Amino acid sequence: MVPAPEAIRQALQERLLARLDHPDPLYRDLLQDYPRRGGKMLRGLLTVYSALAHGAPLEAGLEAATALELFQNWVLVHDDIEDGSEERRGRPALHRLHPMPLALNAGDAMHAEMWGLLAEGLARGLFSPEVLLEFHEVVRRTAYGQHLDLLWTLGGTFDLRPEDYFRMVAHKAAYYTAVAPLRLGALLAGKTPPAAYEEGGLRLGTAFQIVDDVLNLEGGEAYGKERAGDLYEGKRTLILLRFLEEAPPEERARALALLALPREAKPQAEVGWLLERLLASRALAWAKAEAKRLQAEGLALLEAAFRDLPGKEALDHLQGLLAALVERRA
Repeated sequence: MVPAPEAIRQALQERLLARLDHPDPLYRDLLQDYPRRGGKMLRGLLTVYSALAHGAPLEAGLEAATALELFQNWVLVHDDIEDGSEERRGRPALHRLHPMPLALNAGDAMHAEMWGLLAEGLARGLFSPEVLLEFHEVVRRTAYGQHLDLLWTLGGTFDLRPEDYFRMVAHKAAYYTAVAPLRLGALLAGKTPPAAYEEGGLRLGTAFQIVDDVLNLEGGEAYGKERAGDLYEGKRTLILLRFLEEAPPEERARALALLALPREAKPQAEVGWLLERLLASRALAWAKAEAKRLQAEGLALLEAAFRDLPGKEALDHLQGLLAALVERRA
């Protein structure tokens, strides 16, 4: 019988905390802070159910999923520092609670634990070398996507098109959110991942990020970060790029003048004005429609690729999670 999602979440949480345990209490608290905040562990769940659907052992799926969740947590620590973020999962970001160098070092430590866990899995026969190569691909793609995101922000670049956003998100978020869990499931079972996993997964992962950008503006219970944080950080979201394309010249100039300021110099009233304009603009509805289009295309591509998988019960869970990914229902 295939374990239910809540049982998988609990198992992953226990493995994460055990992996990050340490006799030094301050060091342990830094390493375990983000994992203890919860989160839906979507990437871990997708990895486990993909593994089971492909016929891989549960233990291999859980270990690979734990490694991917370690990746997620150390990347979030680094991402929050690089973006100057205020919140993560409903609480102050780690570098707001502790001196930044300590938070940065905690992220480095989690990164090391990810590779240590993978090396041990290889030695135990749980993983093939291809699994480790897939994690390398996850890290290198995510790093390049973050490079583009930071480059645009630091360089004050706004002459961007939706295609630029899609390219950045495909690397920074979409690959490790949806593509890697699917590919890992196949690799853990000794199978070659079909091309549809990347083609469909990138569409779903991009839709996921667009919805995340929408939630940053709209707020609500499904969003655990600072509302309008993307505006304070000057993020080049699909919504913002579309708004700037369509805005009257005076509004575009006003928005660009605000976005050019460093976070600490942005007047709250001006951020509030831009937030209201974005929420009232056609750009928001257009971005939501793009997310739905990408979701439908991604699910259709993956449904065709899943037809011959042996683990039907796990596949039901996997397809349910993928369908819920964009709506944040998982």
